[in-house]
Amino acid sequence: MASTPAVASLYRRCLKLSLDWTVHRYIWRGQAVYIRSLFDANKHVREPRQQRALFQEAEQLLETWKHPDPYRPPTAPGGSKFERNIPAPILDPPPHMTL
Repeated sequence: MASTPAVASLYRRCLKLSLDWTVHRYIWRGQAVYIRSLFDANKHVREPRQQRALFQEAEQLLETWKHPDPYRPPTAPGGSKFERNIPAPILDPPPHMTL
């Protein structure tokens, strides 16, 4: 049976995947509303077998539509600006030695 956190995670992954394929937010918003309508259409399904089948079908669609080059924020790991111009490490001078 698909639990509420699992369905919420699936919903978030669907939204993120659609954002990978869409350049502009105003276009993506329409897709997000459509995805929400698909989830709302099946929210009254209570039979575990049907829930499992819907969950597996959605997982397969996510895998099918996976973007080959997903969007990453520039400053995130794997982004184009990750660790670019990082500040120099602060090195304390060595302690003064008296001989």
